[in-house]
Amino acid sequence: AMKDPSGFAARVRGGPGGGEARSAEQPPGAMKDPSGFAARVRGGPGGGEARSAEQPPGAKDRVFSGIQPSGEVHVGNYLGAIRNWIGMLDRHDCIFCIVDLHAATIEYDPKEMPRRILDAAIANIACGLGPERCTLFVQSAVPAHAELCWMFMTVAPMGDLGRMTQFKDKSELHRHNVNAGLFAYPVLQAADIMLYKATLVPVGEDQLQHLELCREIARRFNARYGPVFPEANAVIGAVRRVLGLDGQAKMSKSLGNHLGVLEPPEEILRKLRPAFTDPQRQRLSDPGRPEVCNVFTMHGGFTPPDQVAEIDCNCRGALWGCTDCKMVLAHHMLEDLTPIRERAAELRARPEKVIEILDAGAQRCRAIARETMAEVREAMGLRLAPGTPG
Repeated sequence: AMKDPSGFAARVRGGPGGGEARSAEQPPGAMKDPSGFAARVRGGPGGGEARSAEQPPGAKDRVFSGIQPSGEVHVGNYLGAIRNWIGMLDRHDCIFCIVDLHAATIEYDPKEMPRRILDAAIANIACGLGPERCTLFVQSAVPAHAELCWMFMTVAPMGDLGRMTQFKDKSELHRHNVNAGLFAYPVLQAADIMLYKATLVPVGEDQLQHLELCREIARRFNARYGPVFPEANAVIGAVRRVLGLDGQAKMSKSLGNHLGVLEPPEEILRKLRPAFTDPQRQRLSDPGRPEVCNVFTMHGGFTPPDQVAEIDCNCRGALWGCTDCKMVLAHHMLEDLTPIRERAAELRARPEKVIEILDAGAQRCRAIARETMAEVREAMGLRLAPGTPG
């Protein structure tokens, strides 16, 4: 039998206690950047100079990214994050994390969390993040994430944290629960990344501000205690931001505007039919504007490029209606998602296999974390071992 010291497997099974396209790095000049901000995020001076012992010179760059255990992976997650990750697997040492500690900043049902974690793991593995190509684990299974977060809190600038756009947005959305964890969310993100000395971080455009803060925290730590951490660089996928079916806000399960990656074909078709398109196109004879249509954005993630160009022409020339465009999208979407749904069904029938993958991933990450934290404690002059003052 497989050991389960944390009791996670038991909670998932209902025992005691149970109950976010082209994926290569964005080339220079591909995105307008008059302020130089994105260029600094992608690789300013000082990036990548520190490596862990597990990553000797000449080794693959290490990638780190995480996804919320929302209970359901949607098309926005798939196109904006997971598809980007898959394209990096064979070129880099990739570590991906189900960030349950981050999820705890929003009120939730503790009895539901194990199921949400398992669902997120199943979806990610089914999408292609298998253990033979990358490391997948649960954040709370590696306590050093929280420990390094506290150490980073001592150098993280309060003013920068207060300016984080996502903190302002989430504070407005969750006015009854504006907690310190929400405020320090980006510091834990920095700890997530730096614990593994990752030099590449696949992110959406909405996370660039957090990644720049991660770089600033690394700079401040290194300036105070010596060179320990590299500065991570952003990798932005071709599909940068997928709106929900309402065309107004980012795709989100909580907003009810999402398409689930594992939803059956009939449900995907039902949701796509009323999806918001171009508000100025009231009649079939009106020319469309693909650049403002969220359905057209999703074509970029699922439809072959030559057909995307044809759809663009047909829309602008009023040769197709929005329903035609949606049906073609549904066809290509289901071609892509049906094998994923089938693999997920197989994994769901064997939850012990999924838990084994997560446990193995956590074991590897704890080993890397021990190495990093020993270096951090030594740099900070903190207690290293019993019988020593520091």
